Amino acid sequence: MIGPLYEAALLGGGGVEVEHARGRTGGGAREPLGVERWFGDLPGDASLLARCAGSVLDVGSGPGRLTVAAAERGHVALGVDIAGTAVALTRRAGGAALRRDVFAPLPGTGRWHTVLLADGNIGIGGDPVALLRRVAELLAPDGAALVEVEAPLRRTRRTRVRLRHGDRHGEWFDWAYVSVDDIAAVASPAGLAVAETWTAHDRWFTRLVREAS
Repeated sequence: MIGPLYEAALLGGGGVEVEHARGRTGGGAREPLGVERWFGDLPGDASLLARCAGSVLDVGSGPGRLTVAAAERGHVALGVDIAGTAVALTRRAGGAALRRDVFAPLPGTGRWHTVLLADGNIGIGGDPVALLRRVAELLAPDGAALVEVEAPLRRTRRTRVRLRHGDRHGEWFDWAYVSVDDIAAVASPAGLAVAETWTAHDRWFTRLVREAS
């Protein structure tokens, strides 16, 4: 899906961009992938980590900054990523990680106290409702998902993107963006409800819990 350009970027290869599809053919707008920001503490991370409780599953963990930080705070923490390089980098940094798709069987299903979807990972698979249904399966009955979302007035949308470096490009794959204005409506079909919304350093987050029966 994301492919070798993502792996190369994680290893320090610069110039990788995210290219957005334009109509049915051709590529549209591009923006830097910017993986370097995932290697150190980001402004706003502390507010996210402060809300972690119990065991923590970091979905789409990348090089593992949040997985490692949660473990350093005393949590049992596991990162999950589809890229072998990301998993290796997390382990090298002292974190625990598995190379696994979030929709594949995972250890601790139904027992995780916190599931993290940071850095835009609510977009994984291009279907946020399906992703949040999976998150609900992973959570303990009293658990919570901590989700980074788009700022108010941003458009919730599903799109197709691919990675590009010069003339090289990967395959198109589905991605999604969810505004904080719409997260409650997206979460409800998954049986989740907004318990808290906050902003820190121009980033927006929400805490989702099971809807009251």
